[in-house]
Amino acid sequence: MFTQSEELRKLFLDFFQKKGHRIVPSSSLIPENDSSVLLTTAGMQQFKLYYSGKKDPLRDNHLELGEPLGTKNVASCQKCFRTTDIMSVGDVSHLTFFEMLGNFSFGGYFKEQAINYAWEFINRVLKVPRERIGITVFGGDEEVPFDKQSFQVWQKLGLKEKISKGKREDNFWGPTGKEGPCGPTTEIYIDGIEIWNLVFNEYYRQADGKLIPLSSRGVDTGMGLERLCLVEQYPKDKEKTIFATDLFRGLMTYLHQRSQKQVEESVYRIIADHLRSAVFLAGAGLLPSNLGQGYILRRLIRRIIRYAKIAQLENNWLEPAVKIIVSKYSAFYPELKKKENISNVIREEGEKFAKTLKKGTKEWEKIASQLHQQKQKIISGETAFRLYESYGFPLELLEEMAKEDNLLVDKAGFEKEFQRHRLISRAGKEKKFGGHGLKDNQDYTKEEKEKVIRLHTATHLLLAALRNIINPSIVQKGSDITPERLRFDFSFSRKLSGEELKEIEDWVNERIKENLSVVHYTTTYEKAVKEGAVGSFKDRYPKKVTVYEIKSAEGKVYSKEICAGPHVKFTKEIGKFKIIKEKSAAQGIRRIRAIVE
Repeated sequence: MFTQSEELRKLFLDFFQKKGHRIVPSSSLIPENDSSVLLTTAGMQQFKLYYSGKKDPLRDNHLELGEPLGTKNVASCQKCFRTTDIMSVGDVSHLTFFEMLGNFSFGGYFKEQAINYAWEFINRVLKVPRERIGITVFGGDEEVPFDKQSFQVWQKLGLKEKISKGKREDNFWGPTGKEGPCGPTTEIYIDGIEIWNLVFNEYYRQADGKLIPLSSRGVDTGMGLERLCLVEQYPKDKEKTIFATDLFRGLMTYLHQRSQKQVEESVYRIIADHLRSAVFLAGAGLLPSNLGQGYILRRLIRRIIRYAKIAQLENNWLEPAVKIIVSKYSAFYPELKKKENISNVIREEGEKFAKTLKKGTKEWEKIASQLHQQKQKIISGETAFRLYESYGFPLELLEEMAKEDNLLVDKAGFEKEFQRHRLISRAGKEKKFGGHGLKDNQDYTKEEKEKVIRLHTATHLLLAALRNIINPSIVQKGSDITPERLRFDFSFSRKLSGEELKEIEDWVNERIKENLSVVHYTTTYEKAVKEGAVGSFKDRYPKKVTVYEIKSAEGKVYSKEICAGPHVKFTKEIGKFKIIKEKSAAQGIRRIRAIVE
C-alpha cells in the first residue's frame, strides 16, 4: 500500500482527535520557553512545563494557543531539528529536519492506554501485519527497574514472542537539555526500523543528574513521519531509503535532472536534506550568522553550495528547488508561503559563500598538494584558521574536506587561534562601540549628555521597530552614540528599501508622540530572558541585570531590553527621530545612522 505523507499525517491526528485528544499546532523551530536547547528537537518540548508540574493544562495559558489546553491529552505534528545529525546526512536514513507525530498525556492516561492506542493505530488503521512488527521495552538497570507493566500489556495483545528487553541507551529517553522529565520507553519496529517511541515520564532529571519521581506521571510519544512514510510506501523486501519517499521524491528527481555530473547519491541527499532544513529555519525567521541558531542555518547553506558545486548543478537551480519544498509543505505549514523571503535569505547567503568558495578551494588545493608532497597529513591550526577567516570555511567543513583528501586538521590548534582572535576582536569592539556614549566621555556638557541619553532611548525603539516591522529574529550587533548621531548595527542579510525605512521611522515617531513611560527594574539574567527581555551580549552580563521597558499607560510593552541605561523618563523627551542612512556593516550585518531633532 502506498500512502502519501499528507494522508499519513492526517490519519494520525484524526485518530487521536477521535480518542479525545486536542490537536495542537507545531511550535516554532526556535524554542520560546526552553533555553536548554538551541532548536526544537522533540514534540514534547512545547509541553515540557506540564510534565514538571510548573504549568496546569486545565488552567494556564499555552504559549502557542494563548489559552489553556483544556485537557490533559493532546496530539501534534511537530517540526524538529537535530544538529547532531548534520555530518551523518548522506546515508539512507539520517536527516536534520524531520516531523514528529506524537500523542501526550499529562497525568491523564498512562502505559496501558498509550500502548493500546499505538497498537490500534498500527494494526487496525494502517493495517500493518504482525509479522512485520517488533517491540522493545526497558530491561532495567541499577537505577531504574525493569518495565514489567509495559511488557505485560504487550503480552496481553498477543505479542509476547515479539518483545525484547533493551538497555538504558535504547529504552530510556530524556530529558531534552540538561534537566527535565524522562523515563523508560517501549518502541515499535516495522521491518526492523524503529518508527514509534512511547516514553513514559515517571522521573525528573535534575541539573545535578539526580532522578526524582514525578508527582504526575505522563505519556510522551514520538513517531517520525519520514520513517512512517518509509515503511508504508516500501514493501518489506524492497531496499529502503527516506529519500525515495514522496517527501523527497520530487526534489531528488529535480536535483538529478539539473546535475551536469553524475556523483555519489550521498551528494544529492545532503543537498536535499540541508535545503529542506534551511527552508524551514528561514521560514521560522532565522537569518544566517556566526552565532547560535543563525550559525546552524549558515552552516547548512554553505554545505549546500559546496555539494551543489560538486554535483555541478546548473545555474539558477536554487529557487525552483525551494519552490518544490514550499509546494510540498505549505498547506500544513502556512508560514512557508512567504517563499520569496525564504528564497532571498538562502540565495543571498549562498551567493556570498559561492564567491569565497571558489577562491578558497584553489587555496585549499595548494595547501593539500604541498602537504602530500611533503608527506605530511596534518593541516596546522594557523592554516585552518586562515582558511576560516579569509574564506568562511568553518572547522566542520575543513575537517570534511581534509578527510576527502586523506588529511587531518589540528582541531586544538584551530580552537586556540579562534579564541585568540576572538579576544582581540572583542577588545576592539568594546573600544569601537561606545554604547550610550557616556562611560568614557565624562567631559560632555549637560546639553550633550542629554542628547546622548535621548539617542540611547531611541536605539531601543529602533530595535523594537526593526523586530516588529522587518523580522522578529533581528538582534543588535553593536551601537555607537555621540551627541551628533546614533549608529546601530543589527543582524539582517539584505538592504532595507526606502519604504521599509520610512515605515520604521514612522513607527518610532508614533511611539515618541504617545509619550510612553520608560521604567526599569533589576532581576536575574535568566528571569529577564524568560520574561521576554532582549539581551544582545549574553557573555557580558552579570547575574543581576537591569531591564528597561518602554510601555503605555495601559501596560502595553513596546520595548523590553537588558541595559545599563541611562534613558529618558518619557519618550516625548526624545524629539523627532530621523534615519539618515542604511548600509552594510559586514556580512549579514546592516547599519543604520539616525539623529533626533
